[in-house]
Amino acid sequence: MNFEHILFLDIETVPQYARYSELPERWRSLWDQKARTLARGREGETPESLYERAGIYAEFGKIICIGYGWIEGQDDERRLQLRALTGHEEAELLGDFVRLLEKDWSRAGRSLCAHNGKEFDYPWLCRRMIINGIRIPEPLLIAGRKPWEVRHLDTLELWKFGDFKAYTALDLLAAALGVPSPKDDIDGSVVGKIYWENGDLERIRTYCLKDVATLVNVLLRYHCQELIPEERVQFG
Repeated sequence: MNFEHILFLDIETVPQYARYSELPERWRSLWDQKARTLARGREGETPESLYERAGIYAEFGKIICIGYGWIEGQDDERRLQLRALTGHEEAELLGDFVRLLEKDWSRAGRSLCAHNGKEFDYPWLCRRMIINGIRIPEPLLIAGRKPWEVRHLDTLELWKFGDFKAYTALDLLAAALGVPSPKDDIDGSVVGKIYWENGDLERIRTYCLKDVATLVNVLLRYHCQELIPEERVQFG
């Protein structure tokens, strides 16, 4: 595997509106329908109490941060470059990301990598691009392609080894493989709250990029490669 030909990704998503009470009438009705499904077997849950989960679903959420990184160099000289696109205007954010993919990552032999990417990051990006009227770029296309033509790596899928019942969070997989945990004061469950209550995109950006760095080292460990130490990680 040529690790220099992989773009590592992680996205952060939040609900479209800060609170359930702010939902327009049509969207409130649609969320109520969704919430009834989510509340099955969970006594006391209401559409309002479940609304913090709206950021999980592409129809009810939006992308506020796309973290990405790539490896430069070989073996014990490897360096990791990290960057992020953040913003309140999702269409602008996605447009910038499409231009990045088309410029540097559409060539043959290039791949994308994300943890649980095939269930979350890749479809989320595509759905939100369609919603925003943006053409899906070549690296994200899967329609009409044979499995070996889809250049999407997924560290969760690799770790399953065909066991489709299993789910392993990135933090757990990193711990199992001896990858140092990124020290941060937040996790994905509070990103929506931080965004809507504090508007702190920089804090979310830092959290997202630390996850990208963990993702890179998880893939390297999976292939029995040396980890990239913190001093060779460049946050741009």
